[in-house]
Amino acid sequence: MSTRTMSVAGSFYPASAAEINDMIYHFNSVIEAHSDIIKSFSTLYGNAIIVPHAGWVYSGFTANVAYRILNNSEPKTVVVIGPSHRVGFDGVSICDLTHYQTPLGDLTIDPQLTKELRERFALPYFSEAHHEHSTEVQMPFIKHYLPDVQVVELVYAYAEPFMLEPIIEYCLARQNTAVVISTDLSHYYNLSQAQQLDSICLEAIREEDSDKLHQGCEACGMIGVEAMLNIAKKRDLKNIILDYRTSADASQDTSRVVGYASVLFY
Repeated sequence: MSTRTMSVAGSFYPASAAEINDMIYHFNSVIEAHSDIIKSFSTLYGNAIIVPHAGWVYSGFTANVAYRILNNSEPKTVVVIGPSHRVGFDGVSICDLTHYQTPLGDLTIDPQLTKELRERFALPYFSEAHHEHSTEVQMPFIKHYLPDVQVVELVYAYAEPFMLEPIIEYCLARQNTAVVISTDLSHYYNLSQAQQLDSICLEAIREEDSDKLHQGCEACGMIGVEAMLNIAKKRDLKNIILDYRTSADASQDTSRVVGYASVLFY
C-alpha cells in the first residue's frame, strides 16, 4: 500500500475528524436555516463541480454547498483536478499511489481509472507535485459525503486547456464518475476590485464562454475552468452558480480579499 499523506491538515482545514464534522455541520446548519434553499438543493443533480481551495474558514462554506449537492448523484469515483502552487512542471501529473489520507480515514485511489488515464493520455507521476493544497482540501469533503467513493488526483502546472479537455470528457463519459475542478478567483484586491474581476469569471462560467475568461478573470485554476467550460459546451451541459463570496465575509478585511465560487454542471 502506498499513501498520499496529508500536507496541509491543521492549516487549510482541521486536523481532526471531530473538528471537520463540526465545521461541516455548521456549514449545513446555515443552509438549513433557509428552507427554500434546502428544497432547491434536493432537486439538483450533476457530476461536475467547480469549487474553491482556500482555508476552510474562508472558502469552506462555498465548497460545502457543491459537495452537498454532488452527494445527490452518488458517484463511485471522483476525479479532482487542481493547479500546482508549489512545483513547476510541464503538463498534467496523475497521483499513482493506492490511498489518499484524510483525518476522516483514507480514500482509495481508483486503480482502474488511474491506469486508464495514465496510459490513454500518457500522464506522468511527479510525486513532488502532489503535495498540493488545491486538491487536498477537497478530500475531507469527499470522504465526509461519500465515504466509500474512490478518487483520482490530477495536478497541472504549465498546461493548456486542451490538455485537460479530453481527460475531463473521458471521465464524464464513464458511469458513476464525477469531476471536481479546483480554483479560487481573484487574489488580494480590495473588495470592490475583487468583485468586479470575479464578475468576469462568473459571467464567463454562466454563459460557458471561455473567451470571456481572458477579459480579466484572474482565477488561479483558470486552465481547469476553461477546459470544463469547453467540455460543458460540447456536451450541452447547463450550469448553476451555487455560491459566491470573498474572504472578507469571514475576515471582515476588505482591503486584500480572495474570491471564491462554487458551480454545478448538470
